[in-house]
Amino acid sequence: MKEGEVVGGLTAYELKKFEQERSEIYIYDLAVASAHRRQGIATALIQKLKEVAAAYGAYVIFVQADIGDDPAIKLYTKLGDREDVLHFDIAVKSGNDV
Repeated sequence: MKEGEVVGGLTAYELKKFEQERSEIYIYDLAVASAHRRQGIATALIQKLKEVAAAYGAYVIFVQADIGDDPAIKLYTKLGDREDVLHFDIAVKSGNDV
């Protein structure tokens, strides 16, 4: 918030692991109003999330960035370690579903 205006927000989910007694935090959405970018707001939101994640006993926070989204990649590179993984979208319905 700046002067009563919402200028940024973050949505994250706790994902509890079945094979171990720990959880991961997934950043689903992170946005900062264009007029307020490059002011440390996204970094501050992630830093706050780190505090929340620690309180929940999470061992890691992870986030995805699209190839070509250079500002996001730069931000996340500054804050964490990059992993190159394959991402698969599985359709809920296909043209063959009745």
